[in-house]
Amino acid sequence: MISRLWSGESGWWRALLPLSWLYGAITASIRLAYRLGIKKSWKAPIPIVVVGNLTAGGNGKTPVVIWLVEQLRQHGRVPAVVSRGYGGHASQYPLLLNTQTSPQQAGDEPVLIYQRTGVPVAVAPKRSEAIQSLLRTHKDIDIVITDDGLQHYALQRDVEIVVIDGERRFGNGWWLPAGPMRERASRLRKVDAVITNGGVAQAGELAMQLMPGKLVNLVTGQSVPLAQFTDKPSVALAGIGHPPRFFSTLRANGIQPVAEYAFQDHHAYTSEELAVLASGEQQLLMTEKDAVKCQPFAQHNWWYLPVEAQLSQSDTQALLTKILALLPTTQ
Repeated sequence: MISRLWSGESGWWRALLPLSWLYGAITASIRLAYRLGIKKSWKAPIPIVVVGNLTAGGNGKTPVVIWLVEQLRQHGRVPAVVSRGYGGHASQYPLLLNTQTSPQQAGDEPVLIYQRTGVPVAVAPKRSEAIQSLLRTHKDIDIVITDDGLQHYALQRDVEIVVIDGERRFGNGWWLPAGPMRERASRLRKVDAVITNGGVAQAGELAMQLMPGKLVNLVTGQSVPLAQFTDKPSVALAGIGHPPRFFSTLRANGIQPVAEYAFQDHHAYTSEELAVLASGEQQLLMTEKDAVKCQPFAQHNWWYLPVEAQLSQSDTQALLTKILALLPTTQ
């Protein structure tokens, strides 16, 4: 229902326009308050790169964060990541992640980033507190990437990167709740880079594709090529911002699930609800973001599919040149 409203397929979005105008007025007043200095923002002692989006729902932001971390490390930098930790409920903030931190504490995306990259990750509603905590405990950090936070104006930033879903783009173009927009598309004129995930990148945008890796077993850690699953009965589930993207990826690689289950983004799974989805010889396939929450009660026929952000060499170089220029040269 929401997807039909936000895409404009259903005309009922017009009934929500008064709430969207209110949302737009509130967010505009917040931005103005920071611009005029009525509200104070915090400036970190090291460069801050924000990776965010203009719309609600999954755009491929987290894979871009992971990609950027890996690119910076290849250039000898020492990055860290901060996040709001949406969906997590820690007993206290800021929370520095470790190998025992659960998605219930930190949120699924920060745990995924920590497990994939191994770099320091901290979560807190106030990103400045997360950054200060990281700097106290990791003296060698020289750059921080914020996973989301484009609209978190309490934190000053040096580079803003916006990730767009190249197929859905901005839907009907309206603010929440009538449309998917957190800010209007005109905000793109003020950011440093626009990365377009799939679809067709427009002029000035950096084209990105999410490339699937091998399927990984949640229990054993065994990894196998997707091709080995084309003739196996399987069931697919996804609790991400846009589940159809995951299902389409499987089909594009020759896997035809007998059933597809879409859950809410950040859904808190239980062993009972998943155990009944795949029966007999069926294999249960999920995203890596789902897997970090299902690991404690995983079964041997459960697999996840990691994806990697892929940009052209020229686009990668252009973006990295802009970010690395903020940092002192390494010896």
